[in-house]
Amino acid sequence: MKASLQLKLGQSLTMTPQLQQAIRLLQLSTLDLQQEIQQALESNPLLENQEDEEQAAATETDTGQQEQSASEEASYETLPESAPDTIPDDLPVDTAWDDIYQSGPAPAPRNDDDSDHDFETRNSPTETLRDHLEWQLNLTPLSERDQAIAHALMDAVDDQGYLTSSVEEIHSGLTETDDDDPLELDEVEAVLTRLQFFDPPGVFARDLQDCLLIQLNQLPPETPWLAQARLVITHYINLLGNRDYAQLLRRSRLKEDQLRDVLALITSLNPRPGDIIDRTEPDYVIPDVIVSKDKGRWRVELNPDIAPRLGVNASYASLIKRGDNSADNTYLRDQLQEARWFIKSLQSRNETLLKVATRIVEYQQDFLEHGEESMKPLILSDIAELVEMHESTISRVTTQKYMHTPRGVFELKYFFSSHVSTSEGGECSSTAIRAMIRKLVAAETPKKPLSDSKIATMLGDEGIKVARRTVAKYREAMHIPPSNERKRLV
Repeated sequence: MKASLQLKLGQSLTMTPQLQQAIRLLQLSTLDLQQEIQQALESNPLLENQEDEEQAAATETDTGQQEQSASEEASYETLPESAPDTIPDDLPVDTAWDDIYQSGPAPAPRNDDDSDHDFETRNSPTETLRDHLEWQLNLTPLSERDQAIAHALMDAVDDQGYLTSSVEEIHSGLTETDDDDPLELDEVEAVLTRLQFFDPPGVFARDLQDCLLIQLNQLPPETPWLAQARLVITHYINLLGNRDYAQLLRRSRLKEDQLRDVLALITSLNPRPGDIIDRTEPDYVIPDVIVSKDKGRWRVELNPDIAPRLGVNASYASLIKRGDNSADNTYLRDQLQEARWFIKSLQSRNETLLKVATRIVEYQQDFLEHGEESMKPLILSDIAELVEMHESTISRVTTQKYMHTPRGVFELKYFFSSHVSTSEGGECSSTAIRAMIRKLVAAETPKKPLSDSKIATMLGDEGIKVARRTVAKYREAMHIPPSNERKRLV
């Protein structure tokens, strides 16, 4: 074979650094985008937040006017008429106002309606169940021996308020560290009984039965049906858990209306007392797109608070010289190019997000008007064809991006769902089917809840063909228990 040179023409997609940056910004969530912008502002001196610059300029102008008026008033009182002007006519560009006037900082205006001054309260760590119990233990007069027992019991309490170890195991662990004066099991029981009066009611319980009895014992003696509730919890809690109300009526010798009142009292108790103490930080969602209705038309706009308005620092950009190849000039030129790329990528992200959100709103207007039951089936390829983009781009845009609507805040992926065929040849969204199932379950008779087969039959009567296993899948996805667990006497 003989080596030769050949020239071929073709098209290929090259992942330039600018394209890589645009794709990376496109798939970032709001919080990640804000962090990325902050890092870019800190690392690139030619990139600046124009909103901060405008606010700083406005603040400096207002402060300068106030100080100038105050200085003029003071000059009439203290300076003679022939005093020369100490301020030169021409000041250097980088001269600040404080270099001429020696004045203290102006007090920040206080707005009584703004709660930002309460920084420590809003950002303080949340109280755990252990902290809440420790606080009560410090207010309880106990001996050092009982304090040690109480801390051992407290170490065995889980997040829901239950003991994870038996009293015998806790007692054996304490006796290993105290050989001089043996610890009796009754002492541990006595301290446990005292701790069971702590808040929240039901804490330090051995099991569910013990938890409910502790709460019943803390109720006033004149509480209606208190004795009957103790009877049911003590002897027939298994029947109550299985919802075998026929056996429960026969064995407890209560009438149906009486048992109904007893169950109302039992259901008012908290089976997980530790959940009352909030241990998790609130998770706030910042919407990327805001949807509102104006004069009968749906309006889609970007949230102006998610990303600041960026620009190029004109002072640094003016220092760049074309023919200069020095290290400083090359650095400024590269930073200027990166700043322009970043601003352009950010603008491209916003335009793509707004375009996709607008198409989603146009397609799902029935949902915005009437609710989940009017949701239309939608897949990524449908929006990709409308905006003339690839499905992967639509997937990046709709992931971890949120839309604020009059019906709530939803992730953009929420509006995409599969479809089920109807008897009339149409299609029904899976989201609409979930809403219908939730509506049927909410309207069912508590004594005779609807089974999955019955729900499938009722949906079939409305022209929606779904199998029983499909109903079960949607029901489990909505965390709705099966029919035997939804059965109620009331």
